[in-house]
Amino acid sequence: MRSVTKDNITDVFMGYVSKDTDPRMREVLGSLVKHLHDFARDTNLTHDEWRKGIEFLEGCAAIESPDRHEFVLASDVLGLSSLVDMLHSSPEATSSSVLGPFHVSGAPPLAMGGDMKRHYGGPLLLAEGVIKDTDGNPIPGAQLDIWQTAPNGLYASQDDEQDVFSFHGLMTVGADGRYAFTTVKPVEYTVPTDGPVGDILRACGRHPWRPSHLHYIVTAPGFQSLVTEIFPADDPYLDQDTVFGVRDDLVMTYVEKQASEFPDGLALSGKVNTPFLHVEFDVTLMRD
Repeated sequence: MRSVTKDNITDVFMGYVSKDTDPRMREVLGSLVKHLHDFARDTNLTHDEWRKGIEFLEGCAAIESPDRHEFVLASDVLGLSSLVDMLHSSPEATSSSVLGPFHVSGAPPLAMGGDMKRHYGGPLLLAEGVIKDTDGNPIPGAQLDIWQTAPNGLYASQDDEQDVFSFHGLMTVGADGRYAFTTVKPVEYTVPTDGPVGDILRACGRHPWRPSHLHYIVTAPGFQSLVTEIFPADDPYLDQDTVFGVRDDLVMTYVEKQASEFPDGLALSGKVNTPFLHVEFDVTLMRD
């Protein structure tokens, strides 16, 4: 079409999209292009600003790797990841929260009551709970993929001093739906700021801090998979998470207990001789 103008270019673009295109793809792509065009018109976007945007995307691609997902991080700090989570969370189930850019697939099996703290220093945390359906019934055989940072605030994929699956474990629950494991108390940490996402944070005058948390992916046949995080109520960054991941129902409370209260049947039973932290957090899944 020869007579393309700033006012009709969006309609012209949609006219180029085949009528045989998948309807959902047509809807999503059409809406994306409409909003991009409206954004350019609303801001009177300049060539220099457009080039800055292209440089940002190229910068993300340049450092993207199996261990560094800068595009995911960009989605996180812009609030898109959390918005998609919230759009598809059910009020009857545990809220979803961001996957983040540092999940490592293929975590080794972690036995019921297993320990992820190992030789690392820091307060011992016992986390346990029940994986259940929306009627409160336990879900036998559900799988819980767990990961977190080390006490230095780094995930295994960021830190050459850690092995590949440090602070990662995959647990299968029994007939009672119950899970339990020990680990080190998670710490708050900063998202990477040495790439294009860091430039965005600095340009906006924003800090890069995340509140401390445990990551969970919970799956079970016949149920919707859940990607989520749980956060302690006393974390200083709880109300200013730079990736907008906190939800009211994902906030939990650590309770300090004496060594004599450490339960039997866990990997560290009989080996704990100092106070430890304990948290109970149940996870509710929606059926497919």
